[in-house]
Amino acid sequence: MQKAYYSFSDYLKEKFGEKVYKITLDAGFSCPNRDGTISSGGCIFCDESGSFSKAHSSALDIRSQVKTGIDTLSQRFGANKFIAYFQAYTNTYAPVEKLKEIYDSAFCNEKIVGISIGTRPDCIDEEKLNLIAQYKNPWLELGLQSTHNETLKKINRGHDYECFLHSYKLAKERGIKVCVHMVLGLPGENKDLIRQSAKRLAKLGIDGIKLHMLTVLEDAPLAKIYKKEPFELFTMEQYCEIVCDFLEILPPNTTIHRLAGSGYSKTLIAPKWINNKFETLNLIDDIFIKRKTQQGSGFYLECAD
Repeated sequence: MQKAYYSFSDYLKEKFGEKVYKITLDAGFSCPNRDGTISSGGCIFCDESGSFSKAHSSALDIRSQVKTGIDTLSQRFGANKFIAYFQAYTNTYAPVEKLKEIYDSAFCNEKIVGISIGTRPDCIDEEKLNLIAQYKNPWLELGLQSTHNETLKKINRGHDYECFLHSYKLAKERGIKVCVHMVLGLPGENKDLIRQSAKRLAKLGIDGIKLHMLTVLEDAPLAKIYKKEPFELFTMEQYCEIVCDFLEILPPNTTIHRLAGSGYSKTLIAPKWINNKFETLNLIDDIFIKRKTQQGSGFYLECAD
């Protein structure tokens, strides 16, 4: 059955003629929102893993991580093409000379067909973007989380929406594709504010998006707040409804990189349904079918001005 949204997986199949797999990499970066440059607490929802899947250990060098990833995915899925995905913490948080050394080492195998770099809007500049633009099929994954400055301040993000807009403009000027990370259900944000964020990103014509449900993890600052005074989080049904609202507003050609995840079992406090990845994705499909809509259905209506 054809999806009601344009998945990143489908985009890659169209571009490369076969399924492409991401190899998650940890280059041992830190984050200015953790090391005291901006703050020492980090974003309130981020735990000690820095949003990393921990698929590999940073004790391994990048070439070893790439080799391990290729060997594992090839044996398990018959994979033949891969994207080097720098996921943990802030992957542009180093001098450009050091970044070049790290990124170069990811292309140690001809099966690596692209690079994806997760970072913050306040940790990129023209020199770093000039470097990234030189690589094959570069993607920049920019953590934004919300377009509302009041929310960004509340979650201790350390930058504002205007900082994101500046970084986004610089990346697009260099032909780098940008995937924006957003968190749904942040404190103080109702459905109207979330839809406003969707409209803003739709008007920018973003290349890709990752949607995350606000999650309370054991080692994150949010856990202390939640334990002291539990607050209401989206149910699975509420989350899936607002995901569909969001996607309906986005352009039809924006690639959807993530709508649901799993793997939080060891540190998860709430919501308990978050690990039901396939149930969540199936519910999103069902809602689109019930509505008789799809990604982009409301784009021209919502963003005509």
